[in-house]
Amino acid sequence: MREKGKRISQTRRLDTIRAELLNADEVSIEKLAEKFNVSGMTIRRDLELLESQGEAMRTHGGAALAKRLTFEFAFRDKQNKNLRQKRLIAAAAVKHIKDGQVIMLDTGTTTLQIAEELIGRRKVTIITTSLAIVSKVQFATGIKMILLGGFLRGGSPDLHGPLTEQNVEAFRTDIAFMGADAVDCQGNTYTDDLQVVNLDKKMAANARKVIVVADSNKFGKDAMCRVLTQKDYDLIISDSGVDKRITRQLNKRKINIELA
Repeated sequence: MREKGKRISQTRRLDTIRAELLNADEVSIEKLAEKFNVSGMTIRRDLELLESQGEAMRTHGGAALAKRLTFEFAFRDKQNKNLRQKRLIAAAAVKHIKDGQVIMLDTGTTTLQIAEELIGRRKVTIITTSLAIVSKVQFATGIKMILLGGFLRGGSPDLHGPLTEQNVEAFRTDIAFMGADAVDCQGNTYTDDLQVVNLDKKMAANARKVIVVADSNKFGKDAMCRVLTQKDYDLIISDSGVDKRITRQLNKRKINIELA
């Protein structure tokens, strides 16, 4: 719908163009100019900016979606899903960390939230494979960062592979915080990505204490690959949305679960 007689800022135009690219894969200069009540030259400059940032590819009469934009939107959507629960889990997780400790943060949006929660609150060393976590805390005072090398995993901002697994074995951490795609009623954790199974197992094996962090939406489910069993970790931290029947089953198996 055209916003008659109203000009909006470039920032708002760019956000709208990004959203339209995600939904339609391609946009038209003519239609965007009409929508925003601006000249075609203004839209061309907007698209040139998006192209320079790797977010769009220019086409005849418009622009198409770049893969980078698709990935960034997908990661952002995953990060924002159940955000309130993840923040509660992260706040509870940080209480288990003491100044001076070395911690391992698994890749994932819940561990990313733990990294954010640490800023300004703890002086620690973080070891991770997550580029997103590095980006979040790289300038944080009091936090030392070790990024494990390896291959960039397709569709995800983290590293994996034999080199990464070898690097993990060189460290002994105080606590490893491990995410999960699913947690079944027996307390087993799962992932849908076969590429990270061995890496996750090694992360847990080289930590003095292992804490699984997963929001309540992950419980009572399984996925393609089992990663950790009850004997591989010390505690699960989740939110109060976990079904009480599941928590009872976990308690019967003497699995420690803390609900934030």
